[in-house]
Amino acid sequence: MKTQLILAVSLIATAMTTGAAMAEEHEVQMLNRGPNGDMMVFEPAYLEIEPGDTVTFLPTEPSHNAESILNMVPEGGETFKGRVNQEISVTYTTEGVYGVKCLPHYGLGMIALIKVGDGEAPNLGEAAAVRHPGRANQRFHQLFEQVEAGTQ
Repeated sequence: MKTQLILAVSLIATAMTTGAAMAEEHEVQMLNRGPNGDMMVFEPAYLEIEPGDTVTFLPTEPSHNAESILNMVPEGGETFKGRVNQEISVTYTTEGVYGVKCLPHYGLGMIALIKVGDGEAPNLGEAAAVRHPGRANQRFHQLFEQVEAGTQ
């Protein structure tokens, strides 16, 4: 009995460690100008990740932050709000699509979209229906086309 208990605890610990080791870390830079010449961008602007993965938003250039967009977080998903000029790491555990903005440059189109999990996101329709100021609306339209095409 004691041997079985030790074996069970060992298997659980191994499973937990293996799961944690499989989670990936992703970096998103906050830039004044992207590699294709667009102004005020997250690079990359679109990520497909798995539940448990962490995304770190890096203030590569000054005057940027990263934060959740209201109504673009799946039910049960966590929201976040980073400070200007500060790095923030977010671990995504709930499947769905998440909208991210730089508050100072939101109207200029500084947005990102993160899809968590395989298959169709449960909140895809609701998130795609959210209206945004200025260039953000156009950029989100392009990012949702990537979600539907299943490409990064």
